[in-house]
Amino acid sequence: MARIKQKGKAGAAKNFITRNQAIKKLQVTLADFRRLCILKGIYPREPRNKKKANKGSTAPATFYYTKDIQYLLHEPVLFKFREHKTFARKLSKALGRGDLSTAKRLNDDKPQYTLDHIIKERYPTFVDALRDMDDALSMLFLFASMPQNDKISAATIANCERLCAEFQHYVIRSRSLRKTFLSIKGIYYQADIKGQDVTWLVPYKFSQQVPTDVDFRIMLTFLDFHQTFVGFVNYKLYSELGLVYPPEMDVQKDEGAAGLGAFVVEKIAKNITADEDAEMADVVDVKDTSAQVASLGEKLATIRDRDSVEEEEAPVDEEEVEDDDAAVLDDFTTAAPNADAAALAQPDASVSAPTNLFSPFTFYLSREVPRYSLEFLIKSFGGKVSWDPILGSGSPLEENDPRITHHVCDRPNQEKRFPGRSYLQPQWVYDCINKGRLVGIDEYAPGALLPPHLSPFVKVEEGDYDPEAVPEAEAEEEEEEEDVEEETGMQVADDDDEEEEEEEEAAAAASTIPTVEDSDVDEEIDEHERQLAAEAAGVAFSKAAATKKGSKKPTAQKETKAEKEAREAQDMAKIMMSNKHKKLYAKMQYGIQKKEEATNSLRQKRKAIEKEKRKGGGKKGGN
Repeated sequence: MARIKQKGKAGAAKNFITRNQAIKKLQVTLADFRRLCILKGIYPREPRNKKKANKGSTAPATFYYTKDIQYLLHEPVLFKFREHKTFARKLSKALGRGDLSTAKRLNDDKPQYTLDHIIKERYPTFVDALRDMDDALSMLFLFASMPQNDKISAATIANCERLCAEFQHYVIRSRSLRKTFLSIKGIYYQADIKGQDVTWLVPYKFSQQVPTDVDFRIMLTFLDFHQTFVGFVNYKLYSELGLVYPPEMDVQKDEGAAGLGAFVVEKIAKNITADEDAEMADVVDVKDTSAQVASLGEKLATIRDRDSVEEEEAPVDEEEVEDDDAAVLDDFTTAAPNADAAALAQPDASVSAPTNLFSPFTFYLSREVPRYSLEFLIKSFGGKVSWDPILGSGSPLEENDPRITHHVCDRPNQEKRFPGRSYLQPQWVYDCINKGRLVGIDEYAPGALLPPHLSPFVKVEEGDYDPEAVPEAEAEEEEEEEDVEEETGMQVADDDDEEEEEEEEAAAAASTIPTVEDSDVDEEIDEHERQLAAEAAGVAFSKAAATKKGSKKPTAQKETKAEKEAREAQDMAKIMMSNKHKKLYAKMQYGIQKKEEATNSLRQKRKAIEKEKRKGGGKKGGN
């Protein structure tokens, strides 16, 4: 006989645990439980049947996996939380007694926890870490622009600024930036690192108003984890490029608002010790030996050719042939250097712009443009940047330097212009990067009406509205309309004559048919005879009916056999659907129809705007 299952001992009731039960099991406060879940990456779960998971109760509750809570029982950070609680209790007692020496000793031995082991647990591989960089970078850049207050310390803001600058330097050195976009929220960037798209948001550097309805305790817990996480990633990225981490920071330049120029990024080989120098010498020797091994194949080939020449000259002995075949040397041929690399499957790195797009140019930034963004973008694509001294110290060139090729400004009138220099608005830099080429400067001249700044993150699918492809489509439509108007203009007379003749024939055929109005049966017979008479006269039934009603509406185009079969197959498939699938299909068709209507509406609006522009241009040209 099978064992009877007790209620609440199996199934959802065993797999899930409520938040209150988890807090009692871990013996921590609600705040510490939240911090622990954030650091470990444990989130609430939604069971399929809340009543079964809550052991029959219908009271609202937050559920977690029982295995996750069981896993937290052995977490070292949990032990540190308990030690900190004991420390706080002892410190309050010492201060209450006035024992300052004991309080100082306790404060020096304050328990601290580290998150290194959590980073290794949550991200087993480096690619997993790169996939989770978006939120971490966005939060770091957010707190780097926040003002200091009682909730956010100055040390936290400085650490966020340092980590962000280190990551930006890596992007500049690796030339991995791909896309950027100016939005209302801030500036979006996207870099391609090891085949992974890393996208982050940088807020504009305006004065930030710290909201009062935000729980900064939860955000600071996330920030604590993200700081450690980005530090690990930066160290790995710098090590792969052979750079010293952390990079040194020039305090004087940093105090003078030098920005990225305050950090000195160096190669690891510049700071090697004597022992490391000896190791490098050994490595050089190994490389020389490998070169000799690589050339061994050529030497063996020459030896084999020389032996073959001697064999041709000497008489051949059949008994020695077998021995010679066994003694043939192996052919050590060197493979192509990139053969293995070409054979391996490489990650799909979608490059939207060449990495040396701005390498031939030197830019000068006026004081009204965002230097923190333009400097990062231009350096990421190989350009050289200098700026107005008001934007910060450390500019390599002055404003009147003849090496400057592009002057970026955001004022309609430039008081002083230098010859041989292109003046343009900041949007030109962003559009060049997104389009992957250098666009025309005329549209971005100071004071000119800028073209629309489109997001590079929107993927235009088939049937969607594409603003960039609209002018070509409109030109084709206009040419077709003109051709149709010319053809219709030439055929109007012929069509009118043919219609008049057909109408006369249809009227004559209809007049020969007798009319009976006694009963409904007689009307049906009359209608049938009228159709036969029209068919005998060679007039189509639709035109005869149109003549009878006095209407001249064009007839609908007759569907082909293939279209008819496709429609019937679709109707048959609808009939075979269940009610659930029919409703789902109806919703899908409704969404597709709404999307098509919105797309057509945008196209019509754009077409009307372009038409008005052409009319305005024509009037100006005529005047």
